[in-house]
Amino acid sequence: MPLLKSWVASANSANHPFPLNNLPYGVFSTGEDEPRCGVAIGDMILDMAAAEAEGLIALTDYPLFDVPYWNDLMEEGPAVWAALRERLTALLSKGSKEQEAIEPLLVPMAEAVLHMPLVVSEYTDFYAGRQHAQNMGAILRGSPDLPANWLHIPIGYNGRASSVVVSGTPIHRPNGQTKAPDAEMPSFGPSKRLDIELEMGAIVGTGSEFGQPITVDEADAMIFGYVLLNDWSARDIQGWEYQPLGPFQGKAFGTSISPWIVTAAALEPFRAPTPPREKELLPYLSGSKDGLYDIELEVLMQPEGADRASVIARTNYSRMYYSAAEQLCHHAIGGCAMNAGDLLGSGTISGPERSEFGSLMELSWAGREPFTLETGETRGFIEDGDTLTLRGNARGDGYTVGFGDCVGQILPAKTWG
Repeated sequence: MPLLKSWVASANSANHPFPLNNLPYGVFSTGEDEPRCGVAIGDMILDMAAAEAEGLIALTDYPLFDVPYWNDLMEEGPAVWAALRERLTALLSKGSKEQEAIEPLLVPMAEAVLHMPLVVSEYTDFYAGRQHAQNMGAILRGSPDLPANWLHIPIGYNGRASSVVVSGTPIHRPNGQTKAPDAEMPSFGPSKRLDIELEMGAIVGTGSEFGQPITVDEADAMIFGYVLLNDWSARDIQGWEYQPLGPFQGKAFGTSISPWIVTAAALEPFRAPTPPREKELLPYLSGSKDGLYDIELEVLMQPEGADRASVIARTNYSRMYYSAAEQLCHHAIGGCAMNAGDLLGSGTISGPERSEFGSLMELSWAGREPFTLETGETRGFIEDGDTLTLRGNARGDGYTVGFGDCVGQILPAKTWG
């Protein structure tokens, strides 16, 4: 599919992340106005609440967009999602007869504040990148061998929806218990091994019933869209607490997502196959479509006071071993009900080359091999004041489908007592 031309001139650049082919969904505010739904088109935001109030968008006989989240639309299901995309495309296409009516409802993105685009119902994080799992095994256990179950099931854990925040929200370094290998007792204090995890987040649009398993194809149709996701990780806190039940406080202090939901429909041209299976998956994990997407990803790091950010990793979402649809299917296979607004983290995305590693734990090999930024500073883990940025883009025929940056700065740990 080539670039779709819009009467919004800025949307027609081959490198702009928000062309007519994209139309991602976010929540924005300006001045004293309340946050409300908006759609990105070029360097503008279409005020969806205003368009609905003017009768230019009428998908239901009740309002959907005068709210600070997209969950109401998610619950309407795929037919309404498709109808909205078709209507937006018609309104914003070059030559639209309704340009004069829509143009006053566009807000410059530079004048808007972006907010969380959804209410996160539940949050689950997976461990589904093979290279990352092998790297972590080599670092922590001295062997890249995978756990016995890893090639058979998408491994995950239930996280905290309350910890998910929108890009730009500062993250305080967490306090917690850690234990040095030669110490008799644990100690308490700020994490010293603070890390990121480069991930994609899949957003569930339509739910499933309690007790009812779903197929991979049904799961694929339930996914509303995707965001970039940084699952901040306190490796030292996690290392002390995770045996035998898995991550807890080391993961519960912050998870950042990009501000725009890129719909599954916008990503459809970029589908990519999952990698060859070393061990055949059980039949319930089989689907009829390619489950991954060709999305270029990169991580940037900028120390406080530095004049520029350094790219520290580049990889691709197609490096994953399990797709979001496979993860969602497995999540529900035992009867777990899935809800509109559920967020599934892909797991850390790493490739075979060191330049493709999606965490500092891997890039610095647990701090034993610090890396050097373009500005001359060295890092093993994140220091206070550092800003980390995730970027993602899918490249089409003369256009780019982007997510908007996922940014977070680390602030010092808060005191207690």
